[in-house]
Amino acid sequence: MTDQAKSVLEKILNSLGFDATVDEVTFDDGHMLEIKTEDSGRLIGRKGKTLSDLQYLVNRLMFQSNPDAPKVMLDVVGYRAQARDALVEKAKDAAEKVRRWGDIVELEPLSAFDRRIVHHALKDDPAVETHSVEVEGTRRKAILLRPKH
Repeated sequence: MTDQAKSVLEKILNSLGFDATVDEVTFDDGHMLEIKTEDSGRLIGRKGKTLSDLQYLVNRLMFQSNPDAPKVMLDVVGYRAQARDALVEKAKDAAEKVRRWGDIVELEPLSAFDRRIVHHALKDDPAVETHSVEVEGTRRKAILLRPKH
């Protein structure tokens, strides 16, 4: 199935004028397509927005052809891996504050993709539970970490 996602991504990149190669990487929790290009900054975009949009587009196209298609993650020169590691570290620090002080901690509004990373990183923590909540007055969502009772 990732062969099809790889092919779709390569066609999109080619149509956009990027000279890039795509490698497949498989993890325990999914598939990643690693893009190698000289023009990584343009492909990542500001705060990873372009990369996120491209990932959304590839996943939507895959879902349209097969609703059971697994989601794929896209990465360019390790950008996502570094961002994911930093986000997991931030989530663990927040969870430590919840354990230590018993307070509720709210993380800043995050994309659905990033919220999934946080929930997954803390799902086995016996002392902390996570909840996505809408930020008042916006359509964005943040994560609340609170002690389990």
